[in-house]
Amino acid sequence: MTNIKGRIKNNFSGFLRILVLGLLVLLQIMFILTLPLLLRQYTTAFYFILEVASFFVTLGLVNANKSTSYKIAWMAIALLLPVSGHIMYFLWGRKAKRKKIFIEKRKRLEQSYPYILSDEECESDFYKENVRLAGLSKYLKSFKLPLYRNNKIKYYSFGEDVFEDIFADIDKAKKFILINFFIVAEGALWDILHAKLLDKVKQGVEVIFIYDDFGGMIRTDKHFCDRLNKEGIRTITFNPIHRYTDKLIMNYRTHQKIVVIDGNIGYTGGFNLADEYANLIERFGRWKDCGIRVRGDAVWGLTMTFLQILSMCCPKEDIDYQKYRPTMDFPENNNYIHVLSDGPYISEENIIETAYREIITTADKFVYIMTPYLILDESMIQAICMAVRKGVDVRIITPKIPDKKSVYMLTKYNYGQLLKAGARIYEYTPGFIHSKVVLSDSCAMVGTVNMDYRSFYLHFENAVLVAQPDILGDVLDDFNETFEISQEVSYEEWLNRPFKEKLLQPVYNLFSTLV
Repeated sequence: MTNIKGRIKNNFSGFLRILVLGLLVLLQIMFILTLPLLLRQYTTAFYFILEVASFFVTLGLVNANKSTSYKIAWMAIALLLPVSGHIMYFLWGRKAKRKKIFIEKRKRLEQSYPYILSDEECESDFYKENVRLAGLSKYLKSFKLPLYRNNKIKYYSFGEDVFEDIFADIDKAKKFILINFFIVAEGALWDILHAKLLDKVKQGVEVIFIYDDFGGMIRTDKHFCDRLNKEGIRTITFNPIHRYTDKLIMNYRTHQKIVVIDGNIGYTGGFNLADEYANLIERFGRWKDCGIRVRGDAVWGLTMTFLQILSMCCPKEDIDYQKYRPTMDFPENNNYIHVLSDGPYISEENIIETAYREIITTADKFVYIMTPYLILDESMIQAICMAVRKGVDVRIITPKIPDKKSVYMLTKYNYGQLLKAGARIYEYTPGFIHSKVVLSDSCAMVGTVNMDYRSFYLHFENAVLVAQPDILGDVLDDFNETFEISQEVSYEEWLNRPFKEKLLQPVYNLFSTLV
């Protein structure tokens, strides 16, 4: 793909939509902030209502199935903004599981469960071969995330390599192509994919394309979805943002990246459908992303993850799950994969965050992490520090060139406790690292999940957990090569960071749940 010239196309109507959305949210916030002034003449009643509200906010937070950091952050907001903070919490800080929309989405999700079956013989063999992963595997199985074997796996260190193979596999599609991305941008990469999908539609191949409304708004035109549907590419925007401007649901985005061809081949990773992810244009320096290709039984897990999102987008549609079964049998082998998915309607627990923490706490020799954002709650910080104190070699790679300065400030703020405990932190000097990989001496998790509040609590995410030695070797090689071109940050350097950062970072951290 080195001879392809990329481009950035910005959509003015998308900017207008975001502007209108921002104004609507801003008006709500301004009303909330000015409400205390409007009610100041009712001091006694106002104080009584405030006390009652504080009681219920505190009661709800103390008993919530949330991290300690999340609870403290919202309590601090309520304390700093005695009226506004309470209203913000009731609007945006709660997961109202009993609301009609949650019940409906959950029912749609559960319709897929009969098609997700476990293989007890496969599990038994895996537990014998991977004793330290048995507990995590059983945990994932309890959430309808079974184990698969009979797989051929390939790991990619950069996005451009992933897309070359995706395009080659799409050319061979015979029955169906399923695609789900968070960000979609019209550019050189899209031009290639679009032409291939049109060609496949003409051949009678079914194509379903889901992308996030927020992720595609700026860099696709306002007729993008309608035009694709007219061309025969079934296209769906996930969770249109204008529907829920007054609700936390507006923040529930599909951050998943999935491509499935004929049920036989599947891809996932950190890459999105935009030219910078394949380094066809330069944004924030050299863009590093990762991906994984699966050919085998585990593709069914990626297919089901895609179809679950489709079912939530189309509540009146009866989905024929069997229609998307693999079209071939796979050679038997013991290359095991867990396909993980998580999101607001999937579970009360944060499945992938728990899986990350389990990998860290059960590591024996080392844990290496690549993440664009490092915004951690107390339990994750403790897990990492505990691993270091057990003698585990913990290293984390973050970007040297950020895409979001405020998030980067928070990421750097989180260095402190980890560096003090003995973890080693590197910044990827060539540019922006967007890879989401956790590697230990027993397994690797590759997927879409950032180590931040949004990925753990608000987004629909997916990942794969692999334990195949040669793939772990490929991931380890990627880490070692990246360490060599990254700059290590010392605790002394962190302590001597600019005064402006020292001043602003604690404030940003207070509002980390809103970033």
